[in-house]
Formats: sequence, C-alpha cells, structure tokens
Amino acid sequence: MTAENDLVKLYSDRILALATDIPHQARLDAPDASVKRRAPLCGSTVTVDVTMQDGKVTGYGQDVKACALGQAAAAVVGHAVIGTTADQIVAARDALKAMLKEDGPTPPAPFDGLEVLRPAKEYRNRHASILLTLEALSEAMEQIGETQGA
Repeated sequence: MTAENDLVKLYSDRILALATDIPHQARLDAPDASVKRRAPLCGSTVTVDVTMQDGKVTGYGQDVKACALGQAAAAVVGHAVIGTTADQIVAARDALKAMLKEDGPTPPAPFDGLEVLRPAKEYRNRHASILLTLEALSEAMEQIGETQGA
C-alpha cells in the first residue's frame, strides 16, 4: 500500500464525520478553569473551559482549531466528558498517548471512542494534535485541584 493510500485510510469516513460533529463549541462564561494548548508542529490549538461540582465535570466548552484528527479527538472527548472525574480524564490522556506511541490499549470508557484514532499511530507528526484536547483538560483538572485544594 502506498503512503497516499495509507493517508486516505487514516482519514476514514468515521473520523471525518466526528470532525464535523464537535459538541460543546460555546465557551463557558464562568469556568473553574480554562486552558489553551497548541501543537507547535502543525499549529493546531484547542481551548477548553471546565466547571466541576462534587468532583465531576458539570460544564464544558471548547474552541477547536485543528486538523480533522484533532477535531475527531475533540468530538469524542466532548461527547464523553460531562460527568467524568479528573482521574478518568488523566487516565484517558495517558491511555491515548500509549495507544498512539506504543500501540497500547484503547482508552477506558467513557473515552473508548478514541479507538477510531488508532490508525494514526503510524503518523507521529499527527499525535500532538490528537492529544491536545485531553492534555488541555488534564491541565484544567490540575488547576481546579489546586484552587479547590484537592
């Protein structure tokens, strides 16, 4: 298979559909934390706003300026994030990183939809964009933990 055919396979119909269905695209007015992350290689950026109550995400907003793979990752995360804990978010980030870099297991539910991005493991230059949303969310969880004394 040629490199061009591999890229066509990578941008599957499912990934492209996710990229056009990103939930929570409105920024929050009063987030508990707001984090912007940028992938230096490609210039993709993601900004996340989060509110939490009783240790769970209750509000989420995101501004996604990324390639289709980064958009697909943001869509999966956006569909799953409400009701999750900081530990679940960090576990999903770590599992996604391992899945891409070491062909590790799929991130645990409710983030298991990130499995759709497994074919991107061969494209290291795309990893940073795919990881942006969960990295920003993990940083937001740290900020909230620091301010709430968790």
